[in-house]
Amino acid sequence: MINRRDFFGITLGAGATLALTPALLRARQQSGGKLIQRAIPSTGEMVPALGLSFSNHPSCADHAALTQVLKVFADHGGRVYDAMHVNPASEQFHITAATELGIQNTLFWSTRATPGNVALQAAGVKTHIDSLLTRLKVSRIDLVMLPAAADLAILAALKEEKKAGRVRYIAVQTIVVKSQAAQLEAIMRNEPIDFIGVDYDVSNRFVEDKILPLAQERKIGVMAFFPLSNSYGMSCTGSTQLFARAGTRPLPEWAAEFDARTWSQFFLKYVISHPAVTVARPGTTKPAHMLENIGGGIGRLPNEATRKRMAEFVDALPPAPPPPAGPAALPPGIALPVAILDRYVGEYKAASGFTATFRREGDKLLVKPGTNPEVPLLARSETRFQDPRGPFFEFQLDAQGKVTGAILEQQGPQGPQKIPLERK
Repeated sequence: MINRRDFFGITLGAGATLALTPALLRARQQSGGKLIQRAIPSTGEMVPALGLSFSNHPSCADHAALTQVLKVFADHGGRVYDAMHVNPASEQFHITAATELGIQNTLFWSTRATPGNVALQAAGVKTHIDSLLTRLKVSRIDLVMLPAAADLAILAALKEEKKAGRVRYIAVQTIVVKSQAAQLEAIMRNEPIDFIGVDYDVSNRFVEDKILPLAQERKIGVMAFFPLSNSYGMSCTGSTQLFARAGTRPLPEWAAEFDARTWSQFFLKYVISHPAVTVARPGTTKPAHMLENIGGGIGRLPNEATRKRMAEFVDALPPAPPPPAGPAALPPGIALPVAILDRYVGEYKAASGFTATFRREGDKLLVKPGTNPEVPLLARSETRFQDPRGPFFEFQLDAQGKVTGAILEQQGPQGPQKIPLERK
């Protein structure tokens, strides 16, 4: 079995081509065959069951390497390309990479209804769609997503865009479905949507109880977010709780019965094999890992009895080891201009009442989250900061660069959480 951590041995720079190391050659051989296709329930259109998204990767990974990941994805039949992110810079990177490769017209584009985490107003929908069509040089967007908690007036505006032929499919999404299950179910029952987007992996099976059966009943497609990870705050490290729990142990021999040769393929095939799932949407920063993931969308899939066995096997794995504790165990933050730090100063509040207060002291941005002691943050990018105790804060900017809020990423009692914080 190829170990995920040792699976690559390449160095990519600007303009570099993909180096075919022995690991990559093995991956290419293993990924032979065509990606599994799934029908979009509302129309019957077929799309590959494996998609791609870079999430926050553009803020912490080499852009040339990420562009090569997209090239590998497209070269092997991938089409569903999701630029649905609250960070406008991430959305723009998705567009830039596709246009640099000249493949923007061959992809199935998925994105948000409005830019960033801001101005979720019906009036902003048309403007954002106009901008996307111009930047992509396409006549229509395939799939546009709306947060489950957003005003339904925005959904009405999206319906108008679909009626005008500028949007093909409409979706409602939530990154952590447990927190918005009621809103999502209500929209699924009462609104004519084509897709939902939900977090789903073999260790995070909440949606199997009600959400996925309802999607089948209502003939709604499903995009599965984070199929390789139940740890959303670690996207820049390449590490996830699932892989950490698997560790260096080999795959069970019976994984060969559904053509899984690596842990990533094991995890992906569990998600893709659910009959309600239209497309699983992993992300990666490494071309070799992209090839490995493609193998998860090819070949045989587990049946229901095997899926149960897979879930029981993962449930029996030991918990992930805790991350190193203390500031000394973390890499140092990057230096940022005082002007950038100053734009984040202020109070931010969650719907639950939790408040995080940020202030600048010298060249550091400090946070006092709730009743916890104040600490200096470690800057990971111009918008992303890490509390040395573990959580991340991703600040949200609108198209004009104005700070409108933040996303708190942390481990909660029920697992990973992404909590929107509104600037007061």
